[in-house]
Amino acid sequence: MKICGASVFGADLQFHDEDIRISDGVFASPDEIVKPDNGGAFEKEEETVLRADYCYAIPGLIDIHLHGALNADVCDEDPAVFEKIAVYEASAGVTAICPATLTLPVPALEHVLSLGAAFAASPHPGADLVGFNMEGPFISRAKKGAQNEKYIRQCDVQTAERFYQASGGLLKIIGLAPEENPGYAAFIRSVRKKMRVSLAHTNADYDTAMQAFSAGASHAVHLYNAMSGLNHREPGVVGAVSDSPSVFAEIITDGIHVHPAAVRAAFRMNGEERMVLISDSLRCTGMPDGDYLLGGQTVVKQGRHCTLKKEGNLAGSVSNLADCMRTAVLEMKIPLETAVRCASINPARAIGIDDRYGSIEAGKKADVVLLRKDSALSLAAVVKDGEVIVNHL
Repeated sequence: MKICGASVFGADLQFHDEDIRISDGVFASPDEIVKPDNGGAFEKEEETVLRADYCYAIPGLIDIHLHGALNADVCDEDPAVFEKIAVYEASAGVTAICPATLTLPVPALEHVLSLGAAFAASPHPGADLVGFNMEGPFISRAKKGAQNEKYIRQCDVQTAERFYQASGGLLKIIGLAPEENPGYAAFIRSVRKKMRVSLAHTNADYDTAMQAFSAGASHAVHLYNAMSGLNHREPGVVGAVSDSPSVFAEIITDGIHVHPAAVRAAFRMNGEERMVLISDSLRCTGMPDGDYLLGGQTVVKQGRHCTLKKEGNLAGSVSNLADCMRTAVLEMKIPLETAVRCASINPARAIGIDDRYGSIEAGKKADVVLLRKDSALSLAAVVKDGEVIVNHL
């Protein structure tokens, strides 16, 4: 396949007017694609040409923190939900997903992880399941947000290893509130070679957060939300992330969770090279307003908001990552190149899959999203593994 006429987001993080060549499901070099004929000589391969004039061509997006969509949640303990979510995500241009789990009993979490591992290992339509991001259960009650307090527990290496084994090695990130776990530094040092440790749903002060990062924690779950904030005398987790250049910081740019000015401030504090756009989407994404379940609790979707019915806490988003990226550009004034970077190669690097995903480079999986150069950055097409799965051209 050849994609022609688009402005292509290159490995240098800039747009270039050039063709994209795809062979056997991966990006090919810019040279002519050739194949041996029956006589051993080489001939040009017949190519399908996709005209993408007046479009941006960007890598398939990667969401490393989502819960569900279309009334399905990965924690439903139902193998069918994975395909339902994967197909929805790919239809929006999110071609790889690393779903987030809720705070649930350990056996339930093991079951969810094992179902996800089986799904990832089998042929399926939709987005690739490339990992898991465990938000709980080692979190803080003070910053639990919409997580179920009943199942919060202290961290231990044996439980983390059970999760890792159940996931078939797909566990990429595990959350931790260090202030609630006296042995957090030893825990981080013990597990960091198998999984990245994030500061998640934590009320840690600056010093504790910095000690956790020094021990090897390398990620922060949804910056600003469900964590100690930035104060001029108490910089909290937000300040510690800013002072830790090896830490990736997720941020929800749905237009609800974080004010645009705070989003821009986060980019200035941390640098675009370690910001990761996420959706934190719930099962009510793509659904009408109403009541839905989240980890055994009722949440209410009302327009772009989703809150716990009982406490009123903000619960999560109802936007997919592609829409969050658009919101970052169109409403928050984040440059398009920056937003694309933070929704593709940055998340790939954050979970260690950038050898196969995240950029349009020879040898990587041929996942491409075409966006029209219009005022809405509307979706024109999605190419997954070198095949057109959405075409509005």
